[in-house]
Amino acid sequence: MKRSVLTRYRVMAYVTGVLLVLLIFGMIGKYALDMDGAADFTQVVSIAHGWLYILYLVFAFDLGSTLKWPVKKQIWVLLAGTVPTAAFFVERRISRELESASAAEAPATAKA
Repeated sequence: MKRSVLTRYRVMAYVTGVLLVLLIFGMIGKYALDMDGAADFTQVVSIAHGWLYILYLVFAFDLGSTLKWPVKKQIWVLLAGTVPTAAFFVERRISRELESASAAEAPATAKA
């Protein structure tokens, strides 16, 4: 697996996660706390999150198809960008899985 595929996915997972958390805080400020300026902030963050979520979907699908994941796992990873903070946990779990898999492969290929 190319390291760049994982790196692109990881970056977009964090960007999408941060923007979604900011959007939730903006919505709380706008509707629950009736803060001035929260509407403009929410509008900008929601547009940014929407466009960057599409990039997240592309990179997550690229990672899943590169690794030949089953459909259920791909859907799980793709939907992580829609649940606040889920992208952080899913990204960390995927990264650990891939790091342990590559660590297990490294000694085997070094011996050959």
